[in-house]
Amino acid sequence: MKGHAAKARQFLSDNERADWQDKALWAVRQKRDVAAGSVREWEQLREQASQIKENVLSNLDNYLLQFEQAAIQNGVQVCWAEDDRQFNETILRIIRDHQAQKIVKSKSMLTEECGLNHFLEKEGIEVVDTDLGERIIQFRNEPPSHIVLPAIHLKREEVGELFHEKLHTEKGNSDPTYLTAAARVHLREKFLEADIAITGVNFAVAESGTVVVCTNEGNADMGVHAAPVQIHCMGIEKIIPRTEDLGVFTRLLARSATGQAVTTYTSHYRKPKPGGQMYIVIVDNGRSEHLGLSAHRNSLKCIRCGACMNTCPVYRRSGGYSYGSVIPGPIGSILAPVKQMKDKQDLTFASSLCGSCSNVCPVKVDIHSQLYKWRQEISEKNLFPKAKSYSLSIVGKVLGSNGMYNFSGKAARWALKNMPRRLIYNKLNTWGWGRELPEVPEMSFKEWYKKNGNERKRQ
Repeated sequence: MKGHAAKARQFLSDNERADWQDKALWAVRQKRDVAAGSVREWEQLREQASQIKENVLSNLDNYLLQFEQAAIQNGVQVCWAEDDRQFNETILRIIRDHQAQKIVKSKSMLTEECGLNHFLEKEGIEVVDTDLGERIIQFRNEPPSHIVLPAIHLKREEVGELFHEKLHTEKGNSDPTYLTAAARVHLREKFLEADIAITGVNFAVAESGTVVVCTNEGNADMGVHAAPVQIHCMGIEKIIPRTEDLGVFTRLLARSATGQAVTTYTSHYRKPKPGGQMYIVIVDNGRSEHLGLSAHRNSLKCIRCGACMNTCPVYRRSGGYSYGSVIPGPIGSILAPVKQMKDKQDLTFASSLCGSCSNVCPVKVDIHSQLYKWRQEISEKNLFPKAKSYSLSIVGKVLGSNGMYNFSGKAARWALKNMPRRLIYNKLNTWGWGRELPEVPEMSFKEWYKKNGNERKRQ
């Protein structure tokens, strides 16, 4: 099954799951609103964060070199990777250099983007995701369906059955406290056995060479403190200039993501622990190309809070897997076309353009405007499917001609009133699969206005 629409239809076939996810994500959105409303200067923070990121994107080369120099002075080994292949090979080289076999990893969308887990597993290396949601979907051999809440599409009963199979918990027990305790025992063993801990990076401070990792479970800290070697993986856009800038983003991140004032753990890693080694792997993987797209570089400001997903009426009802990309939802729909415009062009249409995503974005990425721009570019490059291109050309001619518009309106009203239902609502009319047209009016608005407008003038 290909395309967002087809995959969304598959997700919606389970009405109960779709309704549950919709309500769960909307509840998170409401928490975000309460948290944001508690900060009087919220809009000023958003503007400040956006301007800081604008400065970074305009001076990224200098900030990256400043960060590298500071990190090296701190005793950190800095590696650079041009693409996902080089990134995976760099991680493998570090693992081989330390003769490691067991890896614990905290949540990192970059490693998902580069397919690190599968790459290392093929090399015979055990990789354990230690974020609870990530571990759940790893057990299911699935990718995350949400960048902050990776297992949001699953119910606790399903997790209970999964843990019974994988961790031998009591069959039928789906109590969250019980399941979390079982996962804690399971993961504690993995932490103690690990040779290397891998984390993502939320923010990288250029002036100090520090990487900052935000978690609610403390799993990044557990891995880094227990394992002799730590590896932090970051995209080039994660840079912020100064330590004092960090306060702006930490005030925005958790409130936007989950409605918390701050994440439970905000961990600063600056230098290797005594007797240990610390690596930072800085990855491009198409970001430089993205930076060069003046119409779209604004989306590189994203801090991966997931707020746009929680508010999006399309994402909430279609599920994360319908997008077919590592990062789903509105932000994923403007990131994916940068590298896969032809294959992912349908994602730009998986939106109502309501603008809610842009309204909640903590760094003021104009997501709905970006979606519209991508649609224009896709049209200009003739990347639409032939059927859509043909139908749009006809619609353009009809809308461009007063006579054709009036005639087509009359013809459509007659057809809807007189033709058998099966000729209108059929397999070819995908729009009508889940919708009913409103009652057909007796006349068009133009005809009504012409008639009633003249009567009003006479009055």
